[in-house]
Amino acid sequence: MVELIQGLRPADVRANLERVQARLQEAGRRPGEVQILAAVKYLPLDQLDALAQAGVTLVGENRAQDLVAKAEAHPEFIWDFIGTLQSRKVPLLLPHVRYIHSVATDSALAQLARHGTPQTQVLVEVNVSGDPSKSGVRPQDLSGFLDRCPVTVVGLMTMPPLVGDPEQNRAHFAALRELAIAHGLRELSMGTSQDFGVAAEEGATIIRLGSLLYERHTA
Repeated sequence: MVELIQGLRPADVRANLERVQARLQEAGRRPGEVQILAAVKYLPLDQLDALAQAGVTLVGENRAQDLVAKAEAHPEFIWDFIGTLQSRKVPLLLPHVRYIHSVATDSALAQLARHGTPQTQVLVEVNVSGDPSKSGVRPQDLSGFLDRCPVTVVGLMTMPPLVGDPEQNRAHFAALRELAIAHGLRELSMGTSQDFGVAAEEGATIIRLGSLLYERHTA
């Protein structure tokens, strides 16, 4: 079980953000072209002030109830939902989030049809790797799924396998980019602490970072 992160220091987060920005520049991306989303699943409510002080503006939570509690306490952040989506949680999330990154089932579409508004924006999760342990729409089923979505789809998301070498995920990121281009979608949520540099090189517009942002620096 992963322990909750305590003692987060704004200076450490700022230094880590600078390292990420440098890697994004190495990937050929311009400042502001890639949104850095801080994943706060393992960050307690009382640690979020440190993120704000460090200049973080975009955060994502994996659990619906935790997102609501944290978003109500910290409305200064932009909130996205990045976890596995249970369709019954859709109405709970919608008042608090900019995007839901993980729409991938027809039951979620049904809830979006009931509770969504013209302002509701989502990303569709695609299982580009074909890994049976991963959630997501199959690439060959994406067109039909997009046609059935009752709210605005702004982009695609994927969670490729956990790998030792980030290069192993390059083909998955490239495949997601090609799908987004084919369907005229602007957002690509892909890349985490392990492989965000490769994801950025392949066109990511949102990277989801957790542990990398929270590393502690020695004095």
